[in-house]
Amino acid sequence: MRNVVVVGGGIVGLAVAWELTRRGLDVTVLEKESRWAAHQTGHNSNVVHAGLYYKPGSFKARMSVAGNRSIVDFARQYGVPVEVCGKLVVATDEKEIPALNTLAERAEANGVPAKKITPAEAREYEPEVACVAALRVESTGIIDFPGVCAALVRLLDEAGVDLRLNSPALAIRAGANGGVEVATGDDVVRADALVNCAGLHSDRVARLAGLTPSAKIVPFRGEYYELKPERRGLVKGLIYPVPDPTLPFLGVHLTRMLDGSVHAGPNAVLALRREGYGWGDFSAKDVAEVAAFPGIWRLAKKYAFPTGLDEVRRSFSKKRFAASLARLVPAVTEDDIVRHGSGVRAQAMRRDGSLVDDFLIETARDQVHVLNAPSPAATSALEIARHIADQVAEG
Repeated sequence: MRNVVVVGGGIVGLAVAWELTRRGLDVTVLEKESRWAAHQTGHNSNVVHAGLYYKPGSFKARMSVAGNRSIVDFARQYGVPVEVCGKLVVATDEKEIPALNTLAERAEANGVPAKKITPAEAREYEPEVACVAALRVESTGIIDFPGVCAALVRLLDEAGVDLRLNSPALAIRAGANGGVEVATGDDVVRADALVNCAGLHSDRVARLAGLTPSAKIVPFRGEYYELKPERRGLVKGLIYPVPDPTLPFLGVHLTRMLDGSVHAGPNAVLALRREGYGWGDFSAKDVAEVAAFPGIWRLAKKYAFPTGLDEVRRSFSKKRFAASLARLVPAVTEDDIVRHGSGVRAQAMRRDGSLVDDFLIETARDQVHVLNAPSPAATSALEIARHIADQVAEG
């Protein structure tokens, strides 16, 4: 039986392991942390994306539209909480209407159920919202992505998959008779093929395996607030702004979660560590590596002022954060929100400073490397897994 080692125990790595197992392969999963879904999967907004934003024909467009269905079906089949509630994307200024119209056109091109609605119609969904026009997207949902991972782990365990926590990939080399060998410190795992789903460390794992990746991971932290319990009634579902099409981030938004809480955020600031969830999380190695990368300076030249500076100011100012939310729901005030954690996005960047705007998967002999899989990767995880399993089969 052909065997594969998967590096990374987030939702993409676990989904890949499950798909390979279902195809009859022998799989080992290596996760450096002491728990599954410890980073991006465990710190995201738990939104099932519809596929609205992405360039028609791209991996993100095709996989998120298909993934919207497959991840919801998986959750329902295996008892993971999920709710398809829809969302509003709202233009709060006349200047945003052309971009909203572009989103509507993109939705149609991608096969996403969405329709333009008036401010009065928007208030039927969200009585407190302020807008000059809106887009109603019916297939957006909310889900427990860590719960999806727990279900995948149960399925993998029942199938006899070798699941290893506390097992970082420290060295990788080609096997003497083909395949790969991965040293974890305690053991050397030998396999016919390697799949790298290491997220925030995917480029480093690729380099360990002898690949020169075409992009570098630069970590961006997104910080969240939540509405106080007595103010949760201001938001009934999901309210998003019209995003800046030049940036990979969707902007600060409001999301009612499965437990009834309402999360607000995230902003986007450069993290000072690959797994840096606060300003106090600092790695001299990680900062030096980013500072030595030409792409970050080219990106900074383009976006540092005023966009980057505004994001940093919002990071330190609850008042500014609340003001961003009040553009969507004017009744939200500084007194209505409290801090609620953060997440770190593994954003792939090229040397010219451009941000990789699609999923990036590169291959070498007996190797598949997932080098850019930020949002909507969780939504698309089962579809990404099918694509990767096809590549492993071809290899």
